[in-house]
Amino acid sequence: MTVPVAIALHLLTSTIWVGGMFFAYMALRPAAAEILEPSVRLELWSQTFKRFFLWVWLAVILIPLSGYWMILQVWGSFSTIGLDLKMMHIIGWVMILIFMFVFVVPYRRLKQALSDSDLNSAANALALIRKLVALNLTLGFIVIIIAGAGRYW
Repeated sequence: MTVPVAIALHLLTSTIWVGGMFFAYMALRPAAAEILEPSVRLELWSQTFKRFFLWVWLAVILIPLSGYWMILQVWGSFSTIGLDLKMMHIIGWVMILIFMFVFVVPYRRLKQALSDSDLNSAANALALIRKLVALNLTLGFIVIIIAGAGRYW
């Protein structure tokens, strides 16, 4: 893999992940809440996550791999990278861990609750997902700011 390919993969998968969270949180969530009954809204979210999370899994694999490739190819090791890259690295792993928790705990609860026709439990699981997506979206914005402006600090 060349450095330009690594940069492209890094940027594209980051855009898919953070952009997807932005779309879901800022556009789909309010629209669904406004026009859909709770049972339909919960199923919509379950089906949306089913599709989106495949892309997020791709992102959480390719983002670190491409990032490590760039660090090793451009700077040679972690000891020579700047604070901006170290911050992106740490925040990125926090985001990945949050996503993995969402996937394993509340998303699984959402699917099970819908399977059991337990709308209360499904709504509670979705509420937790919403909070964690808001956190990850905020962290994603911070990483974008660091990526764009960090070297100038």
